[in-house]
Amino acid sequence: MVKGTTSFGRHSRGKTHIRCRRCGRHSYNIRKHYCAACGFGRSKKLRKYSWQNKKVNRVRVV
Repeated sequence: MVKGTTSFGRHSRGKTHIRCRRCGRHSYNIRKHYCAACGFGRSKKLRKYSWQNKKVNRVRVV
């Protein structure tokens, strides 16, 4: 009677991500042809956002 989510668990899935040529991380999507970590294949600029780094409050001492 159950033919849904439980059946899909038995399927062996292929590779979605391989090692990236630019950053070397295992984040290059084979189907979408771009890296999730550095953005290779999607843009020439490196993928980076301001929310990736924690903001540090530094008080300047004069």
